[in-house]
Amino acid sequence: MSLYTQLRRWLTRLVPGGGLAERTAKSGVWAVFTNVADRGLQLLMVVILARLLDPADFGLLGIALLTLTALRRFSQLGFNEALIQNDATNVDSYLDTFWSIEIVRGFVLAGLLIVSAPYVAGFFGEPRAEPILEVIAVTPVLLGIKNPAIVYFKKDLAFHKQFVYTMSGSVVNFVVAVTLAVATRSVWALVFGYVAADAARFLTSYLINGYRPRPGLDPDAAREMFGFGKWITGSGIVYFLIGQGDDAVVGWLLTASSLGFYQVAYRFAKAPATEISQVISSVAFPAYSQLQDDIPQLRAAFFQTLQVTTLIAFPVAVGIAVVAPTFVEAAFGQEWMPMVPVMQLVAVYGFFIALGSTYSPIWKALGRPDYMTKLGVARLVLTAIVIIPATQRFGITGAAAAVTGVYIFPMMPFDVYLVIQSVETSLTRLLRELSYPAVASFLMGGVVFWLQGVLTLEWAILEFLILATVGAIVYGVAVAVLETQLRWGLRDTLGTFMSSI
Repeated sequence: MSLYTQLRRWLTRLVPGGGLAERTAKSGVWAVFTNVADRGLQLLMVVILARLLDPADFGLLGIALLTLTALRRFSQLGFNEALIQNDATNVDSYLDTFWSIEIVRGFVLAGLLIVSAPYVAGFFGEPRAEPILEVIAVTPVLLGIKNPAIVYFKKDLAFHKQFVYTMSGSVVNFVVAVTLAVATRSVWALVFGYVAADAARFLTSYLINGYRPRPGLDPDAAREMFGFGKWITGSGIVYFLIGQGDDAVVGWLLTASSLGFYQVAYRFAKAPATEISQVISSVAFPAYSQLQDDIPQLRAAFFQTLQVTTLIAFPVAVGIAVVAPTFVEAAFGQEWMPMVPVMQLVAVYGFFIALGSTYSPIWKALGRPDYMTKLGVARLVLTAIVIIPATQRFGITGAAAAVTGVYIFPMMPFDVYLVIQSVETSLTRLLRELSYPAVASFLMGGVVFWLQGVLTLEWAILEFLILATVGAIVYGVAVAVLETQLRWGLRDTLGTFMSSI
């Protein structure tokens, strides 16, 4: 049997089907494939482009995307989440209304981007951002006219189709951006790569789903979707201000180069946690929604999800924090070293983001998306109080410290309390689950930190590879010991997962 035949047979087996457990497990695999491939391609692109472009070029695109994301989040309707949470199997009757409203939204956002471009450029003191904003304005139109039936990819746990949809844009973005960067050495490589990605996803949405929407508006359908989606809209606005508000502060108070350092550091240090949280949120929400009336099963599913999440997120966060200086020198060069302390802080922040990603699907599945909005508002207010003085005093490191500190200390206890109440468990049970990966990760971090201090290799990339390999071995051994000697229960969780594939 050829390798191609074996691979095809294996991928065919992974097409989601069967019961909820099997579909969830297989969709989880596809979600991992999607996020690893998508993020890996993005990070590889950044590493390549960092050698061809200036940090200021990344900052200029960052200003444009910050503005675009703000408009999208402030007008987010939450219709996708409303249709996923809807217990009806077929939601075709909502799709024409969904599509028509999204088209109007897309053209409105495009107009706002064009009109606001000179004012945004003036606010950041970067006139070069104005034409970038005008070109980026085409993307909300492309996303508005995409096939609304792609909501079924997540609703039906058909994540193999989501993989094709997502990666079509990622591959096009990589090819266009790298090609233009080699040819022009300008920020337009980043801009046209981004636009090409959305164009590719628009086309793919119609190629992989046979539904063809028509203009129409059903007031009852719109009212029902808005009823659930309003809390998604609220949380989207709040979490945009939390997630990108620091970018705005850095761009406003500092320089485009500082924003470039800050955003690239965030992209790499938070990437593993972001991918974990995206996988958890995208797969857990539709799965939990089907268990919303069975709290014992929901609780069991939550702890299995938490176990797998922390197994990966904890060592990744510790590892990034420890090896950040070696990694930046190896991947980017000495010019990018100012972003090292930001990467270390964001690595810690990323772990708690990944941990929090196991909570929000529970709240949405139980019909309480308002928890996310209310917690987000409190977090936003506290962050707004401290981030400006912290950035003025300590630069990009102060901004990262403000965001990280507010999330960990005042806010996490509230998250924990609400999730404990939601799944009817105890703090002791939750802390017990966190203690195993914590012990293994800190042991790994200590060994890698010591080894980094004694290694004096000429090639930074070789030093990084040695540190990463040793860290993986130490962590693997520690996990094996904890599983066999202290009955962690990881083997049962992984066994359940593998038997479902």
